[in-house]
Amino acid sequence: MTSYSALERARLADALEAAGPTAATLCEGWIARDLAAHVVVRERRPDTTPGLMLAPFRGWTDRVRRSYAARPYPELIGLIRTGPPRTSPFALPGADEAANLTEFFVHCEDVRRGGGRAEPAELAPGEQDELWRRLLRQARLIFRRVGAGVVLATPDGRERVATRGHPAVRIIGEPGELLLVAFGRGRAAVVRREGPPEALAALASARLAV
Repeated sequence: MTSYSALERARLADALEAAGPTAATLCEGWIARDLAAHVVVRERRPDTTPGLMLAPFRGWTDRVRRSYAARPYPELIGLIRTGPPRTSPFALPGADEAANLTEFFVHCEDVRRGGGRAEPAELAPGEQDELWRRLLRQARLIFRRVGAGVVLATPDGRERVATRGHPAVRIIGEPGELLLVAFGRGRAAVVRREGPPEALAALASARLAV
């Protein structure tokens, strides 16, 4: 069976190809070419990994990404489709599925929704369930920045308290849409938010990201 990360890799490559190199994305300051270069560098240049998390190393990471962004756009898409080389940590058994499923899902939606509102994608059977499991593993850490309680809920009745607090906000949507909220893409996510005004305001002003 094809892994969910492999499906999302193909979906991301298709979205980048369809959008074109200068298309807007949900990543502030990045067009599609920049996002494609980021994905390629993340997999193929482990020397840039510290710059993804630590400010002192960010300059080097940005410099390498810009150098890749200068390559022909079809080449970048081809490298994404090909996947990591054998020398990459992402080529280790299980690493692709563990580290890339949510990354590729979110970046695919960055491209799909960069130009405006887009309907949620139809995902493979079972993929929403897996995204729900991934979201719950990180929910407490992510939503701790909200100055209110946060409850995550899906249309089929699943519900989980991400952070306790009063007042509280309830966010309802498919797991993939909730994941977009968690990754700071709430403005483009198809979700419903319920709660008192002060809780809704706390969620709206929180800086959410993984």
